[in-house]
Amino acid sequence: MRICSLLPSATEIIADLGFAGSLVGVSAECRWPPEVVGKPIVTAAAIDPAALTSLEIEDAVRAAIADGASLYAVDAELIDELRPDLIVTQDLCAVCAVSSEQLVPACPAGAEVLSLDPRTLREVAQSVLTLAARLGAPERGERLVARFHETIDGVREAVRDRPRRRVFVAEWLDPPYCAGHWLPEMIEAAGGDDPLAASGRPSHPVTWERVLASEPELVVAAPCGFDADGAAERAAELRLDVRAVAVDGDGYYSRPALRLADGVRQLGHLLHPDAVPDPGLPAIELESSSLRLRPARG
Repeated sequence: MRICSLLPSATEIIADLGFAGSLVGVSAECRWPPEVVGKPIVTAAAIDPAALTSLEIEDAVRAAIADGASLYAVDAELIDELRPDLIVTQDLCAVCAVSSEQLVPACPAGAEVLSLDPRTLREVAQSVLTLAARLGAPERGERLVARFHETIDGVREAVRDRPRRRVFVAEWLDPPYCAGHWLPEMIEAAGGDDPLAASGRPSHPVTWERVLASEPELVVAAPCGFDADGAAERAAELRLDVRAVAVDGDGYYSRPALRLADGVRQLGHLLHPDAVPDPGLPAIELESSSLRLRPARG
């Protein structure tokens, strides 16, 4: 089978299932696992995040959505040349990847389009099972899902009798976005309490004043699309009167794949270090002092 994956999480899952060799095309954001790097790139973001501040990215995204413009360019000619049997994409988030609707004009005749749109941890697991069944490896998918749940349940059990620690997990920093979709479940499993989180619903902007009013003991900077170094760089001007840590949001928090279980382990360790061992994932302590607050926009 020849597969084009326009979704980084699907690319990860396909590789975890043992089908990295079947990938003939990926998106520019598909950089994990290492064996997918160098595959033909069939979609790319229309804006360059590295060249913009977090606020400039936010403004560019909002402007594109308001104008009905796509945030991604699709190389229809290349997709046609690659002759995929299966194209995997999503309809959950216009910011994250190409939608199935945008893909229609670029879809070669005979190619199947599979859209994965998980909003919860259970649905993330179901995505793995769906792909595994489609690729003819259902038992492998069941083993991966069992390990996924086992890891998360192990953290949940380790912190079961511990007091809940108040936390704010930021999916974006300027403006701050609260945790949405599966992230609130991850926080709960890790022994945390994030009163601003939106379980099963999209992340949305709040203000740093509101974040501080929720009295978090820990702020986790996990901006979508950035690793720990990128998150620390983006958070460099934040000065909080609370412990703040930058993590690899792109790899372990915002991407609905199996590595979310490792993100739960990291959150468990950050919140309850005496109960959950350090999984060894990237984490950068940020400087703490008084927060420099940007005036709220109307």
